[in-house]
Amino acid sequence: MNPKTETALARLISTWFGCGYTPFAPGTAGSVAAVLIAIVLHRFAGLAPWHFAVLAALGFAPAVWAATRTARALKTKDPQVVVIDEVLGQWVVLAGAHQLNWITYLAAFALFRLFDILKPPPVRQLERLPEGLGIVADDLMAGIYGGLVLWLWLPRSVWTL
Repeated sequence: MNPKTETALARLISTWFGCGYTPFAPGTAGSVAAVLIAIVLHRFAGLAPWHFAVLAALGFAPAVWAATRTARALKTKDPQVVVIDEVLGQWVVLAGAHQLNWITYLAAFALFRLFDILKPPPVRQLERLPEGLGIVADDLMAGIYGGLVLWLWLPRSVWTL
C-alpha cells in the first residue's frame, strides 16, 4: 500500500468514518456513533452485549495503528479528530449490559462519557503510553469501569423495560 493510501485509511479508521471531524465535541460524536451502530447491530444482526467486547478486541490493533498514524501526520500526541478510541471504549461499556435496550444504551453512553472525562486511575496514567496505544488504552479502561458499573448497577428486572 502506498503511503498516501495508508494515511487515508488510517484517517478513515481513526476518525470513525469522519465522526471525528464534528466541530463540537468530536469524542461525544464518536460515542454517539458507537451507540447507534450498536443499536443497529443488536436489532438487525442479533448481537448480544458480549459481542461488543469481541468487536472492541478485534478493533484494538487497527485502532492503535490508525491512531498512531493520524497523530504522527497531525504532529499531535492525541488529536481530537481521533475518535476510534471512544468507539471501542463505548462498546466495552455495552458489553457490561445484561440486556440491550434504551435504558442500557443511555446508561452506557453516560457512564462512558463520565469515566472518560473524570479519568480515574489508571485511566489517566494509561494516556501516557506511547502513541496510539496511549490514545486507545485510556478509553478502553474507561470502558471497563463503565461496563462494571453498568453490570452491577441496575436490578435485572429493569433491563427488560
